[in-house]
Amino acid sequence: MKTQMVMAAAFASTLVVANPVAAQDREGWPDNFTVGTASQGGTYFAYGSGWANFVAENLGVSGGAEITGGPMQNMALVHTGNLQFGLTTMGPARESMEGNSPIAPGVNMDNVCAIFPMYETPFSVTALSDSGITSISDIPDGATIGFGPAGSTSDTYFPRMMETLGVDFERRNGSWSDLGTQLQDGLIDVVAFAAGIPIPAVSQLEVQTDVNIIGMTDAEAKKITDNFPVSEFIIPASTYQSLENDSRVVSMWNFSIANCDVPESMVYEITKLTMENNDKMVSIHKAAQTSIPKNYTKNTVLPWHPGAARWFNENGYDIPESQIK
Repeated sequence: MKTQMVMAAAFASTLVVANPVAAQDREGWPDNFTVGTASQGGTYFAYGSGWANFVAENLGVSGGAEITGGPMQNMALVHTGNLQFGLTTMGPARESMEGNSPIAPGVNMDNVCAIFPMYETPFSVTALSDSGITSISDIPDGATIGFGPAGSTSDTYFPRMMETLGVDFERRNGSWSDLGTQLQDGLIDVVAFAAGIPIPAVSQLEVQTDVNIIGMTDAEAKKITDNFPVSEFIIPASTYQSLENDSRVVSMWNFSIANCDVPESMVYEITKLTMENNDKMVSIHKAAQTSIPKNYTKNTVLPWHPGAARWFNENGYDIPESQIK
């Protein structure tokens, strides 16, 4: 997939949050860095580009975000060192580490390390209100469903979930922004989103037209949690204008990642900056409310980068040596 670079502000003259890192601590640091995100209109792009800006401005290193195919591709790009940093979801991370990535079948992507917890990715369905689709069971046979970019978390898991729930559909891929436009234009019937909330494309849609944001019944949620590496999740009614009540769905955790060969001191400073300034992260995207140290236990898949582990261990969050790369 051809990627497009979206560069952040490169070098700030004044460091507004972090203390400057001494020159002797910067041995081996790259002159610039790139964060792999996902398509425009999704949470990864908004979160990742904002985080890249934040790090660049406060550590004085040129950096930016790159549009990618999402978690699966980010695992591959970070593993090979084509990108130093990225964002991924625990399901795709596990499949990639075990050599089951559709991007590179048989390649164990084991040179990817966790840095910090981000947020949970809820799986939710959106349809136009005039479609009459108010539940998953209402989706008609043969409906065209947009599942996001090929290889994304949504594209990897949501079609399987729909099949498990007995939905017969035609599959469509594309960026969240493009799929939102196609939904509004009547070219597809449903968009199956998997992204941190609020999803920019959904927020934009509900300003422009009337939409139904569809949750799962108790039975549907149980069937999915019994068959996939997800847990139940509640989307608060306050998240979207279109929600009158809280919406029950399922979710999967996201973590920021680094190539394991990125210098320990650099990852330590990035972890420190991010974990000690949650208010700034929340100003970048509301999903960052859960980008807090105590959620480090949600990583049950990836080894920890030594620089990240050092910060967590210094601050009372125990990461044993056996879990550090």
